[in-house]
Amino acid sequence: MFNRFKLATKFTLLLLLVFIGAIAVSGFALSHALEQKAEAEIGYRSQIIAETMNSVRNYTNTHINPLLAPLVDTQSTFVPESIPSFAVREVFENLRKNQEYKDFLYKDANLNPTNLRDQADVFETQLIERFRKEPELKNISGFRDSYDEKLFYSARPFSIKNPTCLRCHSTPEVAPKSHIVSYGSENGFGWELNKILGTQIIYLPAKQVFDDAHRAFVLFISLFIVIFALVILLINYLLKRNVLQPLKPMAQLAQKISMNEISAEEAEEFDRQKLTSIVKRNDELGQMGRVFQRLVHEIYAREQQFKKQLQTLRIEVDEAKRAREVAEIAESKTFQKLQEEAKIMRNKRNAPT
Repeated sequence: MFNRFKLATKFTLLLLLVFIGAIAVSGFALSHALEQKAEAEIGYRSQIIAETMNSVRNYTNTHINPLLAPLVDTQSTFVPESIPSFAVREVFENLRKNQEYKDFLYKDANLNPTNLRDQADVFETQLIERFRKEPELKNISGFRDSYDEKLFYSARPFSIKNPTCLRCHSTPEVAPKSHIVSYGSENGFGWELNKILGTQIIYLPAKQVFDDAHRAFVLFISLFIVIFALVILLINYLLKRNVLQPLKPMAQLAQKISMNEISAEEAEEFDRQKLTSIVKRNDELGQMGRVFQRLVHEIYAREQQFKKQLQTLRIEVDEAKRAREVAEIAESKTFQKLQEEAKIMRNKRNAPT
């Protein structure tokens, strides 16, 4: 069936197949690249937030805590601002008041937290266990489905490196009384120095980032389709102008020559009108055109030769016919009788008087 199509149709179909294949391959590669870029972008955002929160934690631990430590021992109520985790959480909640960051979440997920709001869930517990099994692991990131929303998470291991922090988390007997009054004596104790106790985890909504990636994908594919369509039209135009149009008259000439349906006058006219422009080309079509031009000249020369031969033959035929007619007349009785009468008349005229 494919062989029934014309050359231009075949070429267009082949280009379309190449185009569809290119769209499929490039679309898959582009989608994967954009997803990786989106994941890298959202991961970069989470790293910035994590570093900012750690800076708040360190500042609270080194500057604020020493100032508030005396109040912890003297006040009847615990001063939560002295806890780095509390300061981090409050700063982050202030950040979430900004409409752009309202869906961001931060959590100091712990297996044995002082504040039960920091209790690690099943997913976060698995991350903590992995950090414990792989101490060299510094960050885990990926995606988590939360209800109807897909969240990107970035988790870091959490451990106590400052011995002064153990005062509130070693045993209830050592902890400040205000701390026991505020949080009780059941949770947040038994922590050990440099042991992974939990994870600092940040959740970021991935929908917006991936929506941007999807829009970029659609835009790129649309541009690719438009550009390729224009390329196909341009190639078809150039193919028709530079290949098909020169081939068409030569194909017609070849058909007439093969069926012996071309006269010398037609060949000469064909050469003058259609082959002259083709033979000037230096490519393969020009070479083919020159071959056909030689054929046209040979046809013209052969037909002219045939005409001369036919004219000569006609003259010879006419002479032979005239000779045959003369012989027939000479052999006829009437002609012979006329010859006898003419002979008698000549004899009488020549006789002496």
